Amino acid sequence: MYDIVVIGAGAVGCCVARFLSRYKADVCVVEKAEDVCCGTSKANSAIVHAGFDATHGSLMAKYNLEGNLMFPGLAKELDFDFIQNGSLVVCMHEEDMPNLQKLYENGVANGVKELEIVDQKRLRELEPNISDNAVAALWAPTGGIVCPFNLTIAMAENANTNGVEFRFNTEVTAVVKNGDHWTLQTKNGAIDTKYVVNCAGLYSDMFHNMVSAKKIHITPRRGDYCLLDRAVGEGYLTHTIFQLPTRLGKGVLVSPTVHGNIIVGPTAIDIEDKEGTNTTAEGINDLIAKAGNTVKNLPIRQVITSFAGLRAHEDHHEFILGEVEDAPQFIDCAGVESPGLTSSPAIGKMTAELLRDKLGLEENPDYNGTRKGVLNPKKLSKEERTELIRKNPAYGRIICRCESISEGEILDAIHRPLGAKSLDSVKRRTRAGMGRCQAGFCSPRTMEILAREWGVDQSEITKCGGDSKLILGIPKDRAHKEVQP
Repeated sequence: MYDIVVIGAGAVGCCVARFLSRYKADVCVVEKAEDVCCGTSKANSAIVHAGFDATHGSLMAKYNLEGNLMFPGLAKELDFDFIQNGSLVVCMHEEDMPNLQKLYENGVANGVKELEIVDQKRLRELEPNISDNAVAALWAPTGGIVCPFNLTIAMAENANTNGVEFRFNTEVTAVVKNGDHWTLQTKNGAIDTKYVVNCAGLYSDMFHNMVSAKKIHITPRRGDYCLLDRAVGEGYLTHTIFQLPTRLGKGVLVSPTVHGNIIVGPTAIDIEDKEGTNTTAEGINDLIAKAGNTVKNLPIRQVITSFAGLRAHEDHHEFILGEVEDAPQFIDCAGVESPGLTSSPAIGKMTAELLRDKLGLEENPDYNGTRKGVLNPKKLSKEERTELIRKNPAYGRIICRCESISEGEILDAIHRPLGAKSLDSVKRRTRAGMGRCQAGFCSPRTMEILAREWGVDQSEITKCGGDSKLILGIPKDRAHKEVQP
């Protein structure tokens, strides 16, 4: 019997778990995938929104601002990359200036600090590669960028080291009230808990509707993205560039990433398939057509990968948070779409405090709110790196050429809390495979390391868990040679 079970190990679920680990409670996170950050959280714009866009008075506005203010401190405590690079919402036509003014006023009402409408001259000083047709912009210095993988992994690792249990490959199929507690039916057996926290993203409506007569509906909203080579990012763009929303929608953003790439996207296409993360020619063509509206000379041909993510769009475009009225002890964190990533720490903190009060939880005397990420030798001085390699030669063996990731970093990713077991889980923790060749060269060596460290055959190593094995068999001539004396 757990005190609390969290369904879903995305950004919100892991933030809830991390803040719950402050208290003495038996907490478990269940996740159907083989790792954290395998759903909506792994494929998004990676933006920490300032908070000017959300409707004033909404939960989105409240938790966007609160989350934004938490990021600088959390990045230091948990050692993940965060850059407060600021954002610009660009107005392309004089007749749209009233809409820009309304956006500014909404941001001020929401409590966003330092907002300013800048003219054409100031705009070009801030961003030289802005379109020549731009007439003004809303400047929000408190906007930022983050790595969603590292944020989610940092929260999960810190929660785990403070006593939270994680069960992966554990898909929940039903939630049933069983007297004074809930029973979760999973593909790995039943789990009993006093409280359930529903952080299931695209599937949060399914679990909510199992327990409540007041139904909600989540639509998967697909967003296509293109990621440009890091060589483009060097000096091309500093700030996150949004298009001013018009009757045709928000358009697409162009932004640097914390790792030096340029990301372009997303589209917004409602679909039915909650697993439909395939890109389409239509989506990518639409993205490319819109990409250069706000910046000039965008080298869109320097794309190294394209991908799609799904947003959990609730019909009323609002977060659904708190205890379900007709299902006591069931807590919703549902409908968390943009600005969900920004809001996730604030939602996690609020949910943990709600459960603290309901369960009468005491402070965890052994709680440690800090965590160190995977060591990045590139951040060391030449002397420090030389000494590191002298002590541990694995840091001198480069496995991923594109991103210069060493065997030492991959070993760190494998052996730390909730360690990596697949190629994608290594990639999320180290960036091995995220560069120009998209894992074309480093996958075999990474598989060798994973197999060696976990004591399994390479044929058991997967790309992303489940049936995603890369080795399907051994050629006959090789198999024959291997059995010879």
